[in-house]
Amino acid sequence: MANVLHIEILQRLDSVLSKQEILNCVQNTINTGRITPGQCIQTFEDPVCRENIESIIVSEVSEEDTKNLDMNKIDVQYHVYRLDVDGPQTETMGPDSGDGDEIPASTHWILPSYDLHGLWESLVYDFSVKQNLLDFVETTLLFSDHGVNTNFISWNRVVLLHGPPGTGKTSLCRALAQKLSIRLGHRYSHGELIEVNSHSLFSKWFSESGKLVMKMFMEIRELLENPRALVFVLIDEVESLTHARQSSLMGTEPSDSIRVVNALLTQIDQLRRFPNAIILTTSNITDAIDLAFVDRADIKQYIGPPSLFAIYKIYHSCISELQRTGIVDNKDSVMSLRLLQLSSFDENDRTQLSLQLLEVARQSIGLSGRTLRKIPFLAHAYFLHTTQVSLEKFIDAMKRTVTKNVTDCESFKRSESK
Repeated sequence: MANVLHIEILQRLDSVLSKQEILNCVQNTINTGRITPGQCIQTFEDPVCRENIESIIVSEVSEEDTKNLDMNKIDVQYHVYRLDVDGPQTETMGPDSGDGDEIPASTHWILPSYDLHGLWESLVYDFSVKQNLLDFVETTLLFSDHGVNTNFISWNRVVLLHGPPGTGKTSLCRALAQKLSIRLGHRYSHGELIEVNSHSLFSKWFSESGKLVMKMFMEIRELLENPRALVFVLIDEVESLTHARQSSLMGTEPSDSIRVVNALLTQIDQLRRFPNAIILTTSNITDAIDLAFVDRADIKQYIGPPSLFAIYKIYHSCISELQRTGIVDNKDSVMSLRLLQLSSFDENDRTQLSLQLLEVARQSIGLSGRTLRKIPFLAHAYFLHTTQVSLEKFIDAMKRTVTKNVTDCESFKRSESK
């Protein structure tokens, strides 16, 4: 919310202090009046904080909220958490008949996870996209806590992110689950993310797929029986489930495909009674999604290619990371987008490199978020052969890499069309 600032405190794994002791330490040593939204604090003067805290992340706020932000009046909420370091576990499943090998039906994460740490902050969209998703879950909890009768007001706890490939839909789902597991740590002991392998589950055995769907969701409901667990079910490329039913109706696929999708929709409906269940789905091909599923989605959010300013923010974060690691020297720096806007984009010695990066961002319009994150790596691989490089040379290498990427893509398309 606009009047809330979240401060997320990552406790070291070897720390023996309680959450309350960590919180007291932070509140005694950090002046909230001097905290900057979006800031990541990794160095501490206080020895207790230094020995027990890995980092502190301050939530972002929109640019409009930043202008009117009064840190002395804002509601500051603290969240102390540790990361699970075991990584994702593969859950296998096979037909009841016992014939054939088991398949990787899903991937199971315990949240917050080390593998997903910082993912939310690395994803750059219009501010409202991420905030709307957080607000959606907050409202589902509010309505559930107050016992709102679902016969009068309906919600399914289903999110559908759709758009072209490479725009970060799956990453955003994972990051949302991670972020909510942190923000709701006062309410739930941990989060669990079940990432369904839809391609394997729904295509291995047509005669058994409907039963496999029910079997998998029975296991998910067992997790949901623990009220202290916040459970996320991620179905990536959900159109792969519903396209089969459309084909079946046209007589081109076995009728069992219809039973598979019907079973999935039934199981989703049954999860409505669990206030600790959130279903996250993605799709690259919206035309192929079954309308019965679309109707169940509370939020249908389009995730498109990054805008010019989003691209600049992505490149800015990449350069900051390379300067942190020493690959790009930090004698010079690029300005944040907000500072560049405040300068009215006037060119001078202070803004010159930032404007050059903005021009690289302009040339990158149309590239997917996945491709944009590769540009700094490819820039070094193609054009730089030193362990450390100046910022000016690195930005020039990025510009050359973007030009090469565009040329290579055009050549690929021409060869594909022949």
